[in-house]
Amino acid sequence: MTPEPPAFPCFLDLLEIQRPRTSVQRTFSAIALAAAEEEQYRLKASATLDAVLTKDDTKCRLLGRIDATLELQCARCLEPYPTDVGVEIDLLYVPATENRGETESQVEESDLSTGYYRDDRIDLGQLVREQFQLVLPMKPLCRDECRGLCVVCGGNRNVTVCECDETWKDPRFAGLKHWLKQ
Repeated sequence: MTPEPPAFPCFLDLLEIQRPRTSVQRTFSAIALAAAEEEQYRLKASATLDAVLTKDDTKCRLLGRIDATLELQCARCLEPYPTDVGVEIDLLYVPATENRGETESQVEESDLSTGYYRDDRIDLGQLVREQFQLVLPMKPLCRDECRGLCVVCGGNRNVTVCECDETWKDPRFAGLKHWLKQ
């Protein structure tokens, strides 16, 4: 049995960063960013984060880019296909408070670009997974002209040509069919 490659640390320790402006470059393996079973993508190789962290007391701003190749499943033919992803990020991180989320509040536009950290660590793995989720298409297609699956036999119409009759007959009207013939 071959040993698994070591998982790269997905956390950015803010206590180790002494300068107000620091370059952050990380490469995350597919194992380190393994998505949960319900995710709609799979990381093909590795993801790279190239950013600049600006610290101001307890607030941190992360400005940069995430690049990766994801494998999505086509919504029409169900075949996996690769797609290159490049995500620009500009996030403000503030410490998480214990009462955050216990009271109702209105979500403001600025809240969408605000993240929270605990124990003086930013979870970069979570950041990358969230950004991938945000850039996924609502209906992923392997190509615009994808023909999908045959509704009768289930064959991939991009690969095979079937002779199935796709005319749908409503079974509720089957009893009335003999009246049309008269």
